[in-house]
Amino acid sequence: MTVSRNDSISAQHKAIVVRLVQEVLNSGRLDVIDELYEAALAPRARQWIAPFRESFPDVHMDVVELIAEADTVAGRFRCSGTHLGTWLDHPPTGRRFQRIDEVYFFRFRDGRISSAWGLEDTHERLRQLGLR
Repeated sequence: MTVSRNDSISAQHKAIVVRLVQEVLNSGRLDVIDELYEAALAPRARQWIAPFRESFPDVHMDVVELIAEADTVAGRFRCSGTHLGTWLDHPPTGRRFQRIDEVYFFRFRDGRISSAWGLEDTHERLRQLGLR
């Protein structure tokens, strides 16, 4: 069986999403954002990732499933973390949320993330933290 060019590109795009999860979200290496995102999008990515990691410094995200087609990767993730910093104007509770479902769509251009859109179960996260 031969691997087509599209399969190879899809695998590369999935690998970038895995790096985003492992190196940036789980390990806090915000410097890697510049390698993974287009230059115009990197500052916006940092604007939402950095405060989230400050609020939940032990955040851990698991990749449940990645599906790639053409220039898009759809990902299903599960996220856990301990509320140790202000989040959504809520002071730290010290409580932990676990296995919060998230789904994101990443588009790529020239091997970098050019847009990202997602849904997170914020209601369940708030409930587990005792904030709802």
